[in-house]
Amino acid sequence: MNARAGTAPKNVGADEVRRGTIAALTAYMLWGFLPILFRLLDQAGSVLIVAERSIWSLVFLAFVLFAMRGFRDVVDLLADWRRMRVVALSSLLLIGNWLLFVWAVETGQLLEISFGYFINPLVNVAIGMILLGERQNRLQSLAIGIATIAILVQAAGLGNIPFVALGLALTFGFYGFIRKTVQAGPATGLFAETLVAAPLALGYVIYDLSANGLGVHSDPGLLFVLMLTGPATAVPLLCFAYGVRRLRLTTIGMFQYLAPSIQFLVAILLFGEHLNSTRLFSFALIWVSLMVFSYDSFRRHRARLV
Repeated sequence: MNARAGTAPKNVGADEVRRGTIAALTAYMLWGFLPILFRLLDQAGSVLIVAERSIWSLVFLAFVLFAMRGFRDVVDLLADWRRMRVVALSSLLLIGNWLLFVWAVETGQLLEISFGYFINPLVNVAIGMILLGERQNRLQSLAIGIATIAILVQAAGLGNIPFVALGLALTFGFYGFIRKTVQAGPATGLFAETLVAAPLALGYVIYDLSANGLGVHSDPGLLFVLMLTGPATAVPLLCFAYGVRRLRLTTIGMFQYLAPSIQFLVAILLFGEHLNSTRLFSFALIWVSLMVFSYDSFRRHRARLV
């Protein structure tokens, strides 16, 4: 869910922009409602869910790549040892992000998930500052400062450091940073990442079956939901990739707040998570921070067009 994934080409027609908008909105809405799918799998446990998610994502992407005749790109990527070392690292970060996300849903911490993805754009800016030596203007520095205060207020509301929110934002931020160096398409890259994780994922599923029997696999409904984790992972990513090539970066940047907003509402209205006044204040601060950040992005984009 990183709005910095690319920029839209020039002279894109109105129909293409409309289809790109629908695709991007679909991606962010699916990401927003994804916790509901994992809540249905509570009894499976977070490690098994992520293992199955990796396997079924691999299977689903294999069909997609076959239909798109994209396996030549996969072969080229697998044969490039330098790129595959980066894929291995991005795979580790992605699986870590998935584990933390599913565990947080399982333990009733969806509000922290929402907070984590709200601060993710600002984490991306911070990564650019620290690792790339990028200099920030006053508005960007102000946005980061407000976000830092919001994190401290969130810590006060929770009674401890918001490890889930920070963990999700950092793993996804570094994942996006590293993933961009691989130079592979969304389907190709994710297929390679899940392929790297597949031996461990399959090994854990076999271990779970031997230790606990069929378990959730004996329930056709739960097995079907487990299988759905594959397309639920890949489809939003493919929709996002389609949309980002047809829309302006600033448009995608505004859409990226849709997913954590949906997660915020799902946490309160469907999952019944408690939002005390301190935590609400922290969300208010992060929203102010994002408004400053978005205004600055829009202002700089307009300046480049003049």
